[in-house]
Amino acid sequence: MSTQPDPLSAGAARPHAGPDLLYSEEEEALRAAVRDLLTDHCAAPDVLARTESDTPHDVPLWQTLAAGMGLAGLLVPEELGGQGATHREAAVVLEELGRAVAPVPYLTSAVVATEALLACGADDLVTALATAAATGVLAVALHTAPGAPHAVVRHENGTLHGELTAVADAAVADVLLVPADDGGLYAVDAAAAVIVPQVPLDLTRPLARVRLDGAAGRRLGDAEPAVRRALRAGAGLLASEQLGLAEWTSAQTVAHLKERKQFNRPVGGFQALKHRLAQLWLETVHLRAAARNAADALARDEDADVAVAVAQAYAAAVAVHAAEEAVQLHGGIGMTWEHPVHLYLKRAKSDALAYGTAGAHREALAALVDLPAPPPAPAVRTAV
Repeated sequence: MSTQPDPLSAGAARPHAGPDLLYSEEEEALRAAVRDLLTDHCAAPDVLARTESDTPHDVPLWQTLAAGMGLAGLLVPEELGGQGATHREAAVVLEELGRAVAPVPYLTSAVVATEALLACGADDLVTALATAAATGVLAVALHTAPGAPHAVVRHENGTLHGELTAVADAAVADVLLVPADDGGLYAVDAAAAVIVPQVPLDLTRPLARVRLDGAAGRRLGDAEPAVRRALRAGAGLLASEQLGLAEWTSAQTVAHLKERKQFNRPVGGFQALKHRLAQLWLETVHLRAAARNAADALARDEDADVAVAVAQAYAAAVAVHAAEEAVQLHGGIGMTWEHPVHLYLKRAKSDALAYGTAGAHREALAALVDLPAPPPAPAVRTAV
């Protein structure tokens, strides 16, 4: 395995006036280290085996990423025990996790929950997540878009009561960040909640129902701004995961078509397939630009709302298209359970709903740039 870079150096400031979509040397070194680790510890057969077990999360891999490499604290300032890096470095990590469909709670804990805690100024919990002493999960349904309404629990006599559904990675959480009807965001010990697994489409990112029946909670701050900030970061960096997924499936498809032969010639040489692969490559290049722009905008905190909406309005369709093409162009083997491509298709389909659909982000983008929807077309009357 190659020498792992210091994420602190990866987060060194890069002064620039506008968006920078290129990867720095430090970011490429970070990518290489994460990819080496995933190659050694997150092989496709192992991921498939986990989806058939009662422990779909790879906790040892998560501990290695979070504590061993310090990646859980990329978004956390150094004075709070983190690496003082930015969303750009977190995006690189998510690209590699997307390439491996790694069953770890990086997006939900190191990004979404961490952003919520930073918004509330809960320094002790931020440090716990950054140092991998705990794993946190924001108890909001995975499909919730930034700024969209979401379910809350009832706060009564200092305790919390209610049920929240479709909470991603709740099964491995130590701390749940729970929004309540009094407008507060509460930290709840996961052991005080009843967590019931739900059957997800994506078996590598399990969902659960969280039920609270008189659980004690510590109020951290106002829920609305914290949840909005957390979901915005989650949506923006999800595009990088979708990019990694699209790149892996495209590369695997090209490699397969170079080897598979019909009529004594490689299938990849057929003109119709060349056109499909060229179109897929172009879409992936555009997705890379959108995802990098979103990560850079979040890092600079400039025009982040627009950049995130643009990235998510585009990313889902590309990731799903790449995965669908991989299944189809792999032929019969692509339809089998033993081949991992179905994991990528399910992750792509699940990601298309996570943190808001493409349609929801298009509506948000239209409002952000003051672009009203076109008026409805007049009804056409036909003679009888």
